[in-house]
This record gives sequence, C-alpha cells and structure tokens, in this order.
Amino acid sequence: MTEIRFDVLAIGNAIVDIIADTNDAFITEQGLTKGSMQLIDEDRAKALYDHMGPAREISGGSAANTLAGLARLGHNTAFIGQVANDQLGNVFAHDIRAGGIHFDIPARDGAPATACCYILVTPDAQRTMNTFLGASQYLPARLIDKELIESAAILYLEGYLWDPEEPRAAMRTAIDVARAAGRKVALTLSDAFVISRHGPDFLSEMDAGRIDILFANEVEICALHGSDDFEESVAAIAAKVPLLVCTRGEHGAIAVENGVRTEVAAEPVSRLVDTTGAGDLFAAGVFAGIAQNRPMAESLTIGAVCAAEIISHYGARPEADIAELVHNRLG
Repeated sequence: MTEIRFDVLAIGNAIVDIIADTNDAFITEQGLTKGSMQLIDEDRAKALYDHMGPAREISGGSAANTLAGLARLGHNTAFIGQVANDQLGNVFAHDIRAGGIHFDIPARDGAPATACCYILVTPDAQRTMNTFLGASQYLPARLIDKELIESAAILYLEGYLWDPEEPRAAMRTAIDVARAAGRKVALTLSDAFVISRHGPDFLSEMDAGRIDILFANEVEICALHGSDDFEESVAAIAAKVPLLVCTRGEHGAIAVENGVRTEVAAEPVSRLVDTTGAGDLFAAGVFAGIAQNRPMAESLTIGAVCAAEIISHYGARPEADIAELVHNRLG
C-alpha cells in the first residue's frame, strides 16, 4: 500500500482573487446579487474590472485556501488544479508552493487565461464574488496521479469544480482511486448555485457511500435537502454521510458524526473586514483536528479560530500565526 505523505490532498479551482472595496449602490448598478457568487465570461470579467475601484491580487480558490490554512497549522498537503501559462498562473503557482503545498500540475498553454475571482466587499464585510473560471475548468482526468491520490489520508473535493464537465470527470476518477486505496473522501458543497445544478449528483455519491465528510453552510444544506427547515435538512443529510460539518456564521457550527451531534459557538472577532474564505479556513481547522485525532468539539473550535482570523482582514489566506492562535485557545 502507498505510504501516506499528505494529510489532505485537494482538487479545486486554481484562482487568483482580485478584491476591491465597494458599496451597495455599485452592486445594484452592476446588476449583482449581494453576497452571492456568479460565474462570468472573460468579456464580463474585463468590464467589471474596468469599473471596480483599486484592487489587490491574492491567490485564492476555495480548496487551495483550505490547504493554505492547513499548511500554516503544520500539516502536509497537496493540490491538483489547472492554471494557464500566463502571469497570474505564475503568481498562483508561486504562492501555493511558497506556502509549503505540493503542486506539480503543468500550466496549460493557450486560451483561456488563469481563473480570476472578482470580489467586491461592501462596508458590512459581505463579499459578492464574480468568477471567471478560465483555465481551471480544463483539468483533465489524465492529470489525476494515482500514486499521489493514494498518498493522502483525505481527498478533498471542491464543489465549485464539479460544474465543468472535464474536471468533474477528473474528480470522479480521483474518488475511485481514493476509495480503492481505503482513503477518506471529503466534499464541500461550495454554493447553492452548484447544488441547484448538481445536487442530485452529490446525493447519489453520498447514497453510494462515496463521501465520508461533507462541508456545508446553512443555505447549502437546506438547498441540498430541498427544505427551508435547517434541522430537518441536517438530520436528512447527516444520515447519508459519516461526518457532516455545517457552519452557521455568527451562530457557530455543528457537526454530526455517526449520529453524534457537536456544537460550538463562533469565536469573537474584534473587527469584521471581509468574510471571503471563512468557510475555507473553517474546513482547514476541522481537517487539522481530524489529523491530530482531537475530539470533534476541539476540531470545530480550531475551525472557528481560523475562520475568525481570516475575516479580520482582506483575502482568504491567513496573515496571523493561526497555529499560535489555536495553541492559545486550546493549549
């Protein structure tokens, strides 16, 4: 059997976030839904960028953000995602490797460009995301390295990347490899729009016993179950997976592991700046707790500590020493 080298290997969108402050009037003028994520084409991306205020570029991508948090917590991680052979592709590859994350997927030549997410942050710290998927949606199954998948204790799949056909096939191949090797498979639902398109797919994977860990927020879990009742939705979906983790913003988070429910409160935040990446870093904390064989309450608390750090500044990669923050919180 292949030796375990990585605590988590993730497959996700390789994206560079372009973040700018804005106001509610601009969101309305651009015909956007505040707090949502929508997919845009390259022409719309250019037009939006031209009208945005001063912006900052920070490597992102949901699953990649989670790995960045895990690496900062001292864990070995690996990433599979597709960038283009361009400036932003070089930025993403440099940033992820500099963060201590294994990444060896070759850049893709030609159009389209590396994926970008144009994030507009209003004064209440809500982020409205506009994503140009670019090269990330052309991840082929042939780049799924069987030995690499087998070398990770957990395979983590980003729901956003389930939408395009080519990476969806790649992810299904990766699930097959992970399950054959006896590894765990985790999935994040990512967004309600993904569920509206692929909810039956996700439920089918769960019913077939191919998902071990599911991450969601309140909106997503209700969308997956097709109900406005949070508790009903949690009960229904928790019955389908060994571990369900559901975040509730300022109301904390819950986990249901083999029928046992655990709840934690949100950690205090002195200054709420930007909620981008809160769920991603929460997942990082939970994975860290699992890798360290901690009780579920502690795993959720690590997630809450990491989420609180990330929403205190712009961008979805940690700036403070989150390992120290966790140590101070839990010892």
